[in-house]
Amino acid sequence: MDTKYIFVTGGVVSSLGKGIASSSIGALLRGRSYLVTAIKIDPYINVDAGTMRPYEHGEVFVTDDGAETDLDIGTYERFLNIDLGRRNNLTTGQVYQAVIEKERRGDYLSQTVQVIPHVTDEIKNRILEVGRDAHAELVIVEVGGTVGDIESLPFLEAIRQMRFEIGYQNTLYLHVTLLPYLGTSGEYKSKPTQHSVATLRGVGIQPDGLILRSQSPIPEETRRKIALFTNVAAEDVFTSYDAEHVYAVPEMLEQQGMGRFIERRLNLERVTPELRVWQQAVQILRNPDHRVSIAIVGKYIAMPDAYLSLLEALKHAGIANRARVDIEWVNAEDLSKGRLEELAAFNGILVPGGFGVRGIEGKVGAAQFARENGIPYLGICLGLQVAVIEFARHVAGLDGANSSEFDPYTPHPVIDLMPEQLEVSAMGGTMRLGSWPMEIFPGTELSTIYDLDPGQQHIVQERHRHRYEVNPLYVETLKKNGLVISGVTPGMEGRGEGLVEAIELPKHPFFIGLQSHPEFKSRLMRPSPPFKGFIEAAVTASERLAGKSAEARA
Repeated sequence: MDTKYIFVTGGVVSSLGKGIASSSIGALLRGRSYLVTAIKIDPYINVDAGTMRPYEHGEVFVTDDGAETDLDIGTYERFLNIDLGRRNNLTTGQVYQAVIEKERRGDYLSQTVQVIPHVTDEIKNRILEVGRDAHAELVIVEVGGTVGDIESLPFLEAIRQMRFEIGYQNTLYLHVTLLPYLGTSGEYKSKPTQHSVATLRGVGIQPDGLILRSQSPIPEETRRKIALFTNVAAEDVFTSYDAEHVYAVPEMLEQQGMGRFIERRLNLERVTPELRVWQQAVQILRNPDHRVSIAIVGKYIAMPDAYLSLLEALKHAGIANRARVDIEWVNAEDLSKGRLEELAAFNGILVPGGFGVRGIEGKVGAAQFARENGIPYLGICLGLQVAVIEFARHVAGLDGANSSEFDPYTPHPVIDLMPEQLEVSAMGGTMRLGSWPMEIFPGTELSTIYDLDPGQQHIVQERHRHRYEVNPLYVETLKKNGLVISGVTPGMEGRGEGLVEAIELPKHPFFIGLQSHPEFKSRLMRPSPPFKGFIEAAVTASERLAGKSAEARA
């Protein structure tokens, strides 16, 4: 069939949940066995998200092909269970950069280059290319920001034109708006939605359906009022109300008829979707068999979206272990002031990735506390590096060991800049990015976690985002003192065994560090093995503590 496009716009406020709505719609279509892909349009002028502050924009999600993208790309991957790439995140910076390059080459010779048609044509061509290259039957296109943003106008104009170019039956417009509830009057207020739709219609787009973000299911009277004033049929007005768990949203929309609406509007075959994976996940989250507490020792704790993929990977691992994972955010800067003993209350300690010296000594202390007290530990990227620094200082006897990132004059740079980074001065897109192989050594805890048979090639792919590595000059010293190198990058000339990808400690309940970011590949359908193993160890630790408490009471 012809590729069909679902355009999702937003109004009233940003960060409304368009990404979850778009992903949930994708999940409903995937549950109907359609080939689906997704595009996130970010109207900012940045070329990508790589240089943005986590506090402002949330995490930078990394794809297999090394793109630094908006966090919604990660949400799409997790809900649709597909791998996306750099072309699935479209920014104003990319569009204007391409248009200017074409102008300089003479592609527009004799023409005055303008927003319409040159910029809008570039946007449309990129959207169409993504659909063609993915051989997709349906493409979900989310336009970031709100319809009132001036920077969104070229994108809105482009998707307006697409209806006339590829046909009414191949395009669908969904508009997501906030429906605020005023406690003082005890009613939902529809005016923000009315004004938002009016703004959208002002640029030439009449939405086919609405998704109202609300605190709870809305009264039928409110639904009909909104339908009347927005020129949308009442049965095509849906609510995405606050859910206890985000994985409940696909079935929430399906029960309201979202899937049937899309089938009817795009002339699709009527199909009963397979949604058991979402139903089972929600059931486990609501009624877990176990409960574990995990301390995340980081420095962006005021902005949980800075660690969104990591949180979702923990959730996936919890579901796989039928456990509820309770997260406690621990400020690494506070730990550097001597509050490490507080970590004894947790069933596991996780140190995530990050950059910069702030809070480093607290993270080093957390790794030491986990090592010395037998608490399950998982170190991701920087979390591996601080574990190596701690081991070098306190076990290998390398006084003053550090990373050259934090102390250029350290006598023992056990973590150092990768050689290929020495001449790099630009910031955007210059790190070691994307999917890289990791060779896992047989007999290690990591090989068990990845469930690798002895006869298999012990190589897996994980995604990376870093500039620093374990210094090869110190690997033998670390190994002689008991640190296990359980994974390396294979085939790297001049690196001995290769770039250290993973470490672990023998005779410890669970102590693993990875240079990669396995959270980026974790899915509800297939949890990341290191996270799954970590939570399994935390469950064991929790049960052991519960047993000791019972004995003490007896």
